[in-house]
Amino acid sequence: MAIVIITGTDTGVGKTVVTAAVASASLAQGLSVAVLKPAQTGVLGDEPGDAAEAARLAGPVTAVELARYPEPLAPATAARRSGLAPVHPDEIAEAAAKLAAIHDVVLVEGAGGLLVRYDEEGSTLADAARILGAQALLVVPAGLGTLNSAALTAEALRSRSLRCAGVVIGSWPDDPDLAARCNLADLPESAGAPLLGAVPDGAGGLPPEGFRSAAPGWLAPQLGGVWDADGFAARWTPGA
Repeated sequence: MAIVIITGTDTGVGKTVVTAAVASASLAQGLSVAVLKPAQTGVLGDEPGDAAEAARLAGPVTAVELARYPEPLAPATAARRSGLAPVHPDEIAEAAAKLAAIHDVVLVEGAGGLLVRYDEEGSTLADAARILGAQALLVVPAGLGTLNSAALTAEALRSRSLRCAGVVIGSWPDDPDLAARCNLADLPESAGAPLLGAVPDGAGGLPPEGFRSAAPGWLAPQLGGVWDADGFAARWTPGA
């Protein structure tokens, strides 16, 4: 059994597609997988959320939402404005633990970054991770500015005695600029954790069959894939 918290340095960095890729690689290994989205914001009641999108891309996973709020805001703010109940970290932890009892892998996808507030007490996804004793997978953008945000998130994890299992670039461009190419070497140092994958830009737009066949090639063996960090970095190293 493994519970992994999938968080990001910000919103829009590719957490859902990375979640789907990890789920797909796990399924390919014969493991059972659940995807838990504690708070889905910015989606109406009849629209598919992030957990459903991960399931669409990855295959037969159990997709669970705990709460849904219509406005695209931080969960605590969205809950307050909608008049709906917020989601507390103990509820997230309880739901994840129940899923872990009947699945090999449970992927808990956060909203926005690690310290986004989920309730009126200021609780965050990090609080749920602490209750669970779960490790975190950090999804980051490829380009300029990502080193600082990765370092800050990693520092926040360490200050809470939480382990960062690794870093995945959520959207690797077809034609990376100098900053993105240099970040391949610099991200592990900034985050204090290994680089475990790079998902190509536009991967979420692939047909599900194509996504599932390609996903292991985007992720390192620690995540069930065959991606080689050293080989990938050597391909893009400036001056190589």
